[in-house]
Amino acid sequence: MMPKQTDPFAKSGVTRDYIAAQAPATNALTLLRNVPGVVVASADPTGATDRMSVSIRGMNQNELGYELEGMNPSDVLYYSPTSSGWADTENIGSVTVTPGAPDMMAPTFSAVGGLISETLRDPSHKFGGLLDLTYGGNSMRREFIRLDSGELGQSGVRTFASFSDTQASNWRGPGGLHRWHVDFKASKKWGDGNSISAFMSYNDVQENLYTYPTMAQWNTYGINYNYSKTFTGSNTNYYKFHQYEWKHARASVQMKFKLAEGLHLSVTPYIFDVDGTVQGGSTLNQNKAFLGNESASPLQFPEGSGASQVAQSNDTFRESTFGINSILDWKKGHNDLQFGYWYSYINYAEDPTYALPDAAGNASRWGQDPVLTASGAALKQWDAHVIQQTNTLSLMDTYSLLHDRLKISAGFKEAMVTRTATNLMPGATYATGFTDAQPLPRVAISYQITPRDQVYVNGTTAFREAAAITPSVDMFSSSTGQMTSRHVSGGIKPEYSIAEELGYRHYGKYFNLSLSFFNYNFTNRQITSSSLVEGTTITTSLNGGGQTTRGISGEISLPRWHHFTPYFSGQYLHATTDNNLASGGTYLPTAGKVAVLSPKFSGSIGLSYDDGHVFGNFAFNYVGSEYSTFMNDEKIPSYETANLGIGYRFKDIFFLKRPQFQLNLTNLGNSHYLSGAWGLTTNAHNTLGTDGHTLIKGSAPTYITGGNFTGLSALRRGFE
Repeated sequence: MMPKQTDPFAKSGVTRDYIAAQAPATNALTLLRNVPGVVVASADPTGATDRMSVSIRGMNQNELGYELEGMNPSDVLYYSPTSSGWADTENIGSVTVTPGAPDMMAPTFSAVGGLISETLRDPSHKFGGLLDLTYGGNSMRREFIRLDSGELGQSGVRTFASFSDTQASNWRGPGGLHRWHVDFKASKKWGDGNSISAFMSYNDVQENLYTYPTMAQWNTYGINYNYSKTFTGSNTNYYKFHQYEWKHARASVQMKFKLAEGLHLSVTPYIFDVDGTVQGGSTLNQNKAFLGNESASPLQFPEGSGASQVAQSNDTFRESTFGINSILDWKKGHNDLQFGYWYSYINYAEDPTYALPDAAGNASRWGQDPVLTASGAALKQWDAHVIQQTNTLSLMDTYSLLHDRLKISAGFKEAMVTRTATNLMPGATYATGFTDAQPLPRVAISYQITPRDQVYVNGTTAFREAAAITPSVDMFSSSTGQMTSRHVSGGIKPEYSIAEELGYRHYGKYFNLSLSFFNYNFTNRQITSSSLVEGTTITTSLNGGGQTTRGISGEISLPRWHHFTPYFSGQYLHATTDNNLASGGTYLPTAGKVAVLSPKFSGSIGLSYDDGHVFGNFAFNYVGSEYSTFMNDEKIPSYETANLGIGYRFKDIFFLKRPQFQLNLTNLGNSHYLSGAWGLTTNAHNTLGTDGHTLIKGSAPTYITGGNFTGLSALRRGFE
């Protein structure tokens, strides 16, 4: 839980030993739930789904950067990590989180809140494999198999390939999840510092969604506020109308070459492709429908059907990304000079349509058999095509003094983003776009006081464009023809931060300790929020104006005692909004209010045990209350959760290598709690503006419901 770090900024992570003791169905983000400053809000107790959110130091997952095997694995328009599709848990080598000060050479520009990096294990030198069978609560069933080729002849090439199949029922409400996943990795090393590593993963997941209750619905129904299991012919809350399917393919090739003594080149080309559809329920009126701002009536309903029909919204999107990240590193004497260039090209299309269900409530997906307008066109809310290109140039220089005890670094990154969008909807602006360039300087100083003690200080800058396509295209109501969202000419002003950090580390005989004091100043803070509009999930960016965030985070671990190892982490956070927010022609009095989704206190207590055969781990997490509105008139109550894992490793049995049985128990107290917010609002209750007479109507936030108590048992067997 506390691997040694030496970088001049806060950094934490988990290693393969810790990961191996966790529930096999979990993903990179849930593996970090005990790390200081990280708050994971999950709707699923197994971690097999992306119905979750993660925040670091009060900054949500859309403000983070992500790196997987040298590539950017996330959706670069919505900044959604979809981490359950990165790699299976058995293949993860390590996960590292860098709050606030990401690696300047990483292939990302959106890492205002930090960077989460995942690496895979290397293929084995010997032929063999691993079989992992998992069963448990919520009808969980998972089979995983991996084969290692060993070294292929005398080529030096090693590979592994794995496949997993996961099925589970939703822990509340009807429906469930089905996930297929494939991982592949090949590597070769030669000479002095030369290597090539190729990675590929494919993920196909189908899942019925959970509801996101308002506070009133939560207080009234609790965990029983769910979608309906039966179809009545007119209910839009039928569970089969609320599901999604995503197909992800990711691949990267990491190449490292030694060009000369002290001169190294790293080049990583990668691709990321996703086809997805998200469904929702709505009602269509045959004689009152619009395509953009033009009448679409009468809709082409089946003969004999009524004028009003329940319909399934099919929000289908396609995204293809190509990127290449290169770093030239020159070390000469006391100096280390790095030059980096990253290029990313994104081709994205999204066009939500509607489909009518049959008598049993089954409707076509992926835009098949759409509801047609009177002219024969498919009824849509928007029809968007977005191209985004990103170029970044980075220069970093580090000078070492006093026998490498003192290191001074300074760097500069120029990020250039160009986005163009077209929208084919009648009444919409056809072509929009913007070009933005942001200078991002940074500086860091590290001093090794003793071989066991280190202090560091850094100053960094970061920026992020507004999430989603909402600012780039006009959207219309299909029932009124009115515009529900208008594009922003020239784009929304990007979020920009200036951060300072002071840290101390100690790795000693009696304890390991890491402390970090941090301060952030934001302009145009972008908060991402989601809502359902006529059955379609709409993601928007709320401008939170200026914000100041200060705090301290830390972790401590004690040495192994009778096979037991304690671990503690915690964070104190003070984040406030700096100015009043525009609303309803006036301003809301938000200056000085506590920032949304910023718990004052959060922490974790962990205890692990391992004697070579018996192993186990226990973790207790506390997350303080979090506001879900900028006016601080509604909040998520504080909550506590506890997880336990126990297992036993057997000796080799014939060709079976160290068979292992483990049991993982999640949410031991079966607490019913809200783990995070799905849809944020400016104010939940009616509020007077700063002018003293304009009434700004309240809007209810919606929330993520935390998972129930679940037990998963796993039998793991290696073989040669």
